[in-house]
Amino acid sequence: MTATLTARWVVLDIEGTLTATSYVHVTLYDYARPRLGPWIDDHPEDPEVTGAVARIKELGGLPADASTADVVAVLHGWMDADQKIAPLKTVQGLIWQRGYAEGDLTTEFFGDVAPALRTWHASGLRLAVFSSGSVAGQVASFSRTTDGDVTGLFEKHFDTVNAGPKREAPSYRAIASALEAEPGEVVFFSDVPAELDGAAADGWQTVGLARDGEPFGDADFGTHRTIRSFDEIKVVPR
Repeated sequence: MTATLTARWVVLDIEGTLTATSYVHVTLYDYARPRLGPWIDDHPEDPEVTGAVARIKELGGLPADASTADVVAVLHGWMDADQKIAPLKTVQGLIWQRGYAEGDLTTEFFGDVAPALRTWHASGLRLAVFSSGSVAGQVASFSRTTDGDVTGLFEKHFDTVNAGPKREAPSYRAIASALEAEPGEVVFFSDVPAELDGAAADGWQTVGLARDGEPFGDADFGTHRTIRSFDEIKVVPR
């Protein structure tokens, strides 16, 4: 039997929820990896890039005059460990933004994703994203997908820079405030139980995505409602 939830806002994770984890860890990471150094060197006056590089040196324990190669070595280490570190996500997002704009990249959604997004949007629900990937990367990834440009379906984008860590309740409190919504008016979909715990701690409705073959496909979602596909749940506007 399909469960029904009522909400004003639907907030969605991306990796493991809308797209396969392998798309991020293989396709996107492999695209960014060889371009990190050239991107840094080609944008010496871009404040977003220089700010990210300064922060990378600080977090990576590098001296202020460290070479681009040293910075890239730190970034590669973070990528290998799948670290969700803001300056890494900033540089990756800028590279991916160019890749999508030039047609090198196309986001591959799970088959149930686009129909659900369009149904929710058409019903009057408002859609937002909370992902560890940068806002720039999020928007770019939605601009070119296997189901076309879906950027117009989303009103708000949040990342670890403008909201905070994904596993902590204050981040969800900040997002609800930005959405001008009461916590109970928001439903959050994610494949990571700890992220759902953070949202639930602030009073959000939560739904876990336990997709077959994904890293958290067999995870213990505890008290969170759990589905394997968006086809298993209905969300209607309140």
